[in-house]
Amino acid sequence: MAGRECYHCKQWVEKGEPHDCWTTTETALTAELSEDLRDAWARLRETAAEFGDQRIYASHNSIMFSRKACYFFVRPKKSFLEVCVFLGRAVKHPRIRRVEPSSKAKFVHIIPVRHRDEVEAPITDWLQEAYDFADPDRVSPTPRATPPSGRSATRAAPARSRPRRRRA
Repeated sequence: MAGRECYHCKQWVEKGEPHDCWTTTETALTAELSEDLRDAWARLRETAAEFGDQRIYASHNSIMFSRKACYFFVRPKKSFLEVCVFLGRAVKHPRIRRVEPSSKAKFVHIIPVRHRDEVEAPITDWLQEAYDFADPDRVSPTPRATPPSGRSATRAAPARSRPRRRRA
């Protein structure tokens, strides 16, 4: 039999058979969740949908929430929902497991959610802040001007008091 194993999903694909393991749905990603996690997922989705115009879609093993760019996404796991929120600042809080820079202007905050009751302030406040931060009409701060030489002002070349000697 001619075919191949998909390196993403490890499924055997016959030659000529269409295969797209990247296409998935919210239902498929949340089908195996416990009742508590499904309730938490429903509350997260409802909360985010109330913010306003956005796109909610499944991609590989995550459910994305985006305006012009993704402002948060959820990775359903067996025992919790991994909520990843993009904010313009790093927040230190006991509910946040990890914070990492994701670009020059954003930090990703990884928050585990295990129950519907956890989807309340401050998590909902951070989701709203991320939604507002991702506003496509938001004016971004102007970049700092660099000196004409291309060097930043803080990294100027050291002054030399005498010329260098040539080695023979």
